[in-house]
Amino acid sequence: MEQKLKGKVALVTGGSRGIGAAIAKRLANDGAAVALTYSASPAKAESVVRDIEVSGGRALAIQADSGDVEAVKKAVAETVRVHGALDVLINNAGIFVPGTIDEFSIENLDRMIAVNVKGLFVATQAAVRHMGSGGRIVMIGSINSDFMPFVGASVYALTKGAVASFTRGLARDLGPRGITVNNVQPGPVDTDMNPAEGGEFAEKQKAMIAIGRYGRAEEVASLVSFLASPEAAYITGANLKVDGGATA
Repeated sequence: MEQKLKGKVALVTGGSRGIGAAIAKRLANDGAAVALTYSASPAKAESVVRDIEVSGGRALAIQADSGDVEAVKKAVAETVRVHGALDVLINNAGIFVPGTIDEFSIENLDRMIAVNVKGLFVATQAAVRHMGSGGRIVMIGSINSDFMPFVGASVYALTKGAVASFTRGLARDLGPRGITVNNVQPGPVDTDMNPAEGGEFAEKQKAMIAIGRYGRAEEVASLVSFLASPEAAYITGANLKVDGGATA
């Protein structure tokens, strides 16, 4: 099977577990040399790297808290230094701190914005300086940017709404350079942070999904891989849901 990303270099932020790990593995399987960042899980990051290398791919793990501006810049620079280029950026890193507005601390607000918005901006700004025509930027947003079925996630929705708007604006800024920008918005996905079985919100979330089950991280990675490929050259500025019909 032809590898549609052969010869490309991709950076996946927050790539040590869950959706990020699935994306890193899928892009490597499609032929890309991959770098992935992690914040506090070196063993998990190295496990992803080993899985990729065992399958014949090239991978690099970089310690970088996405809330740390200099660390994010250095991660982009290290990707280019080791792999020689940067063609695809996947802005996956993100955090969720629950709480209603009357009790939400400024410290938690600052942290959510630092990782979910500022870190994404910094990674994008640094990455596009290395990208030419055919470059791809894919954000991992959330259906919660415009659909909120539960209490306590208003600040999370604020940050993911910013990602959706940033995607549209960037598509205009970077379109003349041949770089596409899209936002993948997952619904409930089975990860260690949001397990499909036994999770605090699992049964309530399943009840609102049209197909009656959580998504798999690999299903999100499939769409990301398509958007990162030459096949998606005419798609930009799009906010695309992968949610099993939760918002149908």
